[in-house]
Amino acid sequence: MNRRKSARTAGACAVVALSAALTACSAAGGDEPTEIVFFQFKPEAVDYFNELAAQFEDENPDIRVTVDNVPSAETAMRIRLVKEDPPDVLTFNANGTFGEFASAGVFHDFSGSPLLEDIKPAYVEVVEELGASEPGAVNGIPFAANASGVLYNVEMFEEHGREVPMTWSELIETAEYFQSEGITPFYGMLADAWTAQSPLAPLTAQIQPENFFEQRFAGETTFREGWLEAIEKEGTLFEYTQPDPAAFGYQEGTRAFADGQSAMLLLGSYAVPQIRSFGPEFTVGSFALPATDDPAQTTLVSGVDVVLSASATTPHWEEVERFLTFLLQPEVVEEYAEQQVAIPALEGLVNEDPALAGVREYIEEGRIVGFTDHQFIQAIPLGPLLQQYLFDRDAEAFVDGLDANWDRVSQRRTWGVGAVQDS
Repeated sequence: MNRRKSARTAGACAVVALSAALTACSAAGGDEPTEIVFFQFKPEAVDYFNELAAQFEDENPDIRVTVDNVPSAETAMRIRLVKEDPPDVLTFNANGTFGEFASAGVFHDFSGSPLLEDIKPAYVEVVEELGASEPGAVNGIPFAANASGVLYNVEMFEEHGREVPMTWSELIETAEYFQSEGITPFYGMLADAWTAQSPLAPLTAQIQPENFFEQRFAGETTFREGWLEAIEKEGTLFEYTQPDPAAFGYQEGTRAFADGQSAMLLLGSYAVPQIRSFGPEFTVGSFALPATDDPAQTTLVSGVDVVLSASATTPHWEEVERFLTFLLQPEVVEEYAEQQVAIPALEGLVNEDPALAGVREYIEEGRIVGFTDHQFIQAIPLGPLLQQYLFDRDAEAFVDGLDANWDRVSQRRTWGVGAVQDS
């Protein structure tokens, strides 16, 4: 693992240590520590962040961190905002709902903050494109990212003399080969509608016209015009699943793959810990899903799985900033990435996990794009519409339904690319 602590981080940590030493005296004198609420959304990382909070308190006795681990982050955050009780600091998934909250001015603006100095610029851009409180604002700090493409059984590919497909034609030829050998190419999990969005993201990102979402938000194009080819290609992929993929969900699909029942999964790196929990007797590999026959056009969909942020109105900004500085220490980010098979968002850190080896080149070269489905908020039923399409294969009905729902909701839009315009 490539470990690096920047001069900025080291200096900030020295400031934190000095501040802690000074404030410990006042705490010992009877002053109550300042409480900050840490809203934590990642169920797989509850223990990790609880331990970090305890460690931070040991080093900063003037601050008490109350960790709020929530089962449904988006709903829980909406309830807090309705009650005018936003958390001081938080983790969140950098998706459409995050962009909606950011555009509404809920989160602190970190633009110009030294906390962003060591963050990989490509991931900062991913966060910016989701929405902002004002032009130029950056309302979150990328902490860890994931890669969404194709997971595959490395040893199975080797046993059958198969190379990783670099083009769309090669991907389909690979699926046809495994099918002819009596091996399910892709294990479908349509009982959980969200799983169909995983291949949708790289397909649409590579095929849609440049600046598609800016034009769609402006009403200058439609999903019928920009997404129809990608949707039809997703339908093609699902021709190579096991029978009745609608009868199986994420739990069954990841277990089946771990048991060697399919050659590939149309999921991202976020599924690797789940797969490994079933004890597969093979190496889980990954590759970027090629949507065209030009390898130069292939990009890796890599979203910010965990973004750090803070309330725009927290009365405890100094304490929050110290906590964020603590969370952004290279060793903290690195350990989280190792545990969760994630991509560290800090410059100079690389996760050497073999499950990420096949996509590392894209990350290092910055050939990444964010999840296109993160441009949608909950009011637009992308998942159910996509699930229905994969049942009936009516691509035109899907894009027309998506356009209708988008237009209905976007009349009151406050999120996403171009949501905030210069006056």
